[in-house]
Amino acid sequence: MSSMDSGGYTDIENAALRARYAAVFAPRGRTGWALAAAALALLAFGLWHLGFSPGRFFSGLNRLGDFIIFMFPPDWGNPATLKRFLRSLGETVAIAFLGTLLAAIFALPLSLLAARNTTVSQFLRFFTRRSFDTLRGVDTLIWALIWINVVGLGPFAGVLAIAISDIGSLGKLFSEAIEASDERSVEGVKASGGAKLHGIRFGLLPQVAPVLIGQVLYFFESNTRSATILGIVGAGGIGLEISEMIRTLEWQKVAFLIIMILITVSVIDRLSSLLRNAIAGSKAAPI
Repeated sequence: MSSMDSGGYTDIENAALRARYAAVFAPRGRTGWALAAAALALLAFGLWHLGFSPGRFFSGLNRLGDFIIFMFPPDWGNPATLKRFLRSLGETVAIAFLGTLLAAIFALPLSLLAARNTTVSQFLRFFTRRSFDTLRGVDTLIWALIWINVVGLGPFAGVLAIAISDIGSLGKLFSEAIEASDERSVEGVKASGGAKLHGIRFGLLPQVAPVLIGQVLYFFESNTRSATILGIVGAGGIGLEISEMIRTLEWQKVAFLIIMILITVSVIDRLSSLLRNAIAGSKAAPI
């Protein structure tokens, strides 16, 4: 009588499984260990080449602790300073909102050209997708530095930097969502006498709209943090205030500005979750 293993299979059944799926049950070679060793060697070389030192790291932690002590208690200064901080925070949120909105407006029609099932030609699809790769391949901070030299310092450069970078990212995500859509609704519109544009308008867009809107809301939340960094390089907003407070060693005001940013991002995250759930018709509680 054959014995039975913990999984409920007999020796005969195990032998049959091993014979049928020999590649799965074959002993692992040394490739995995070689890749792991190569990764560790690359990590060690990178740390050495970049001058990583445990001594410098732990001594730096002491300085970090000093900065944290200097930040408490957070202080907004006088009412005039608080008003300036709030105005700068509003400017940062406006930069993120306008940049994301412009990116979504331009990304939607371009994504139709980049999607396999809605493009007008394969050459145009290839060119559009490579353009998306180019736009999102350059970091938002680099775009900000470029636009600052083009249009000057201020929030306008920040809006353009976010918009240009997000056109590439949202365009790619939009096109992938369009390609994954159900073709039957589009074919139903065409079968009832509608043209291709009617199929896109009444058959395609309604089913992908919740996904696209959810992606735009997420990018708006993420861009609120990005707009803070852009302010440090001169694109306006609360980042400029943080840079100035650090330069003048006003660490208590730096702490207050950081708290303002955290609260703002949390509120935007909450509102975005509520909107996404409302659009998708979900009854689940927002995260």
